[in-house]
Amino acid sequence: QLAESGGGSVQPGGSLRLSCAASGFTDYYAIGWFRQAPGKEREGVSCISRSDGSTYYADSVKGRFTISRDNVKNTVYLQMNSLKPEDTAVYYCAAESLPVLSVQAMCRLGVVGYWGQGTQVTVSS
Repeated sequence: QLAESGGGSVQPGGSLRLSCAASGFTDYYAIGWFRQAPGKEREGVSCISRSDGSTYYADSVKGRFTISRDNVKNTVYLQMNSLKPEDTAVYYCAAESLPVLSVQAMCRLGVVGYWGQGTQVTVSS
């Protein structure tokens, strides 16, 4: 089970931190964040490997978002800074247990087997 928290409403330029706690699913290969805005396709935002911490960031969030993990707590975080209205979306935590693809490919293609329920992020003035 993947449980997201930390979504909400913020003004442009503000910050939010999303958390994803994995319970009963501790031996994942990689975990990350995806988002879907109304009328748009789902996008891989950022992913991280459990073992070596290798990461992927979508071009649209590079330099603004930071993903991190706490393997003891089985929790992954997404620190989102300098938020823009175009970051508005439902953010989903997702994980994959098998190392079929690189973390980068997994994230770009959205090839993950386990999904959370999602949390809304709204950036608006």
